Parts: sequence; structure tokens; C-alpha cells
Amino acid sequence: MNFGLIVVGDEILSGKRADKHMSKVIELLHARGLQLDYADYVGDSPERITATLQRAFASGDVVFSTGGIGATPDDHTRQCAARALGVGLALHPEAEALIVQRMRTTAQERGQVFDPHQSDNIHRLNMGVFPVGAQIIPNPFNGIPGFSCGTVHFVPGFPVMAWPMVEWVLDTHYPHLFQTAAWMEKSIIVFGAMEATLTPLMEEIERVYLGVKVFSLPSVDHPEYGRHIELGVKGDPDVVEPAYQGLRRGLEVLQVPIGPELVRK
Repeated sequence: MNFGLIVVGDEILSGKRADKHMSKVIELLHARGLQLDYADYVGDSPERITATLQRAFASGDVVFSTGGIGATPDDHTRQCAARALGVGLALHPEAEALIVQRMRTTAQERGQVFDPHQSDNIHRLNMGVFPVGAQIIPNPFNGIPGFSCGTVHFVPGFPVMAWPMVEWVLDTHYPHLFQTAAWMEKSIIVFGAMEATLTPLMEEIERVYLGVKVFSLPSVDHPEYGRHIELGVKGDPDVVEPAYQGLRRGLEVLQVPIGPELVRK
């Protein structure tokens, strides 16, 4: 099953804020033996958000969408999700109870009397208006939930809220997808070679050693190695080791200068 990420917000595309979600989602997936397959960045345009979510729903992938689920005029994600699914919006009863509890607690902390009919409290309930049929995602930070529609999961843009919510979704709904088998990545720094020269060797390694993936990461200005290519294999350790030795032998035949070896587990 593929995993995707959607990051919503003009502030990311304008450079006001740097995205932190992709690296964290990669980390959370990697800890469970999974990997991120793609990421989409979209500004606060309802049309673009809707189109992006339509693709996500149609894909059948597990997709996390961050941002835009608040109740201010520039928050469009909840409405766009409903539009993409072709369903209506409704106040989720569980979300309503959680939001009311949060408002009540906040009022008590401030020494105020909680009035559920106060205009701003009524407005806050909009944060619990989700596409019909949605399920809630608990928010351990402030209790205001996110929501899931099938395998597309919506969390706030704030990392302190979003990241534990993503973890909860993974551990609650997808433990059967976790890859507990060992994994290894082994590579070597190659100098003075073009990727086109190395491609036949890469294709041969994948053909001979089934189950490994060969990768090539070129760099032109690395602070330590300068211009080089990191060439390697990844997969099951039992297959990676012989495949890597085959890769080394192929590099010897090509007579290209090599540098240090890198191992990641």
C-alpha cells in the first residue's frame, strides 16, 4: 500500500514557514518499516485542494493531509474534502463533545463561566463540522480532533498536534502493514563516473539479485566528497550483501575511482 502526504497552506508556498511535516512523516513511517511514496504541496485555493483530494480519495492510498481544518476564512480543507467526496458537511457528535469539553476547561482555567451559547463558542464548533461519514482522530494536545475519510486522514498544520495524531492513525489502523523484517542499505561513493556509464551495471544487479533496489544519488557540491555519485543497494540484508559485492566487482571492471562505504540499517 502506498503512503502519501498533502501539505496545505499558502504560508508554506510563500516561504513564510518551512515545511516540517514531510521529514517527520518519513521518520514515523520508517520507524514502522514503511516509506513515503509521494507528497503534494497546495496553497489555500479551494479548487486546487479539492482536485488534490479527489486524486487522494481515488488512489486508495493511505494519505495524510495537514493544515486547513480550522474555522477561519482561509481554512478550506474540510469543505474541500466533502466536495471531493460528493457528500455534505455535518457537526460530528463526538467532535462536538470534545470541543465543548475543551471550551469548558479553557473557561475554568481562566476563571470564567462557560457559556455554550456565546457567539465565539458557537463558531468554534465549526472545527467539528466534517464530511458526513467521517471518523475522528484524537488530538492529545488540545482535544480538538482531526478526522478520517476512508484512508485519507486530516490533521492540523501545527506539528505539535499533527505528529502524534499521525502516529495514532498508523498504530491504530495500519499495524498490519508494518514491515518488521530486517532492512539494510549499503552504498559506496563513486568519483569521476557518469550515471549513464553506471546504468547497465545497476540494471544487471537488479536482474541478478531479485528483491533488491539499486539507487544512484549524484551530487555536484558535497562539502566532503565534492562531485560524486552515491551508488548502492537496499532491501533484505541477506540479499543486500551479495548484491553489494556484485556491485563492487562491477565497479572494478569499470575501473572508476571509489571512496568510502556507507551502511544504513
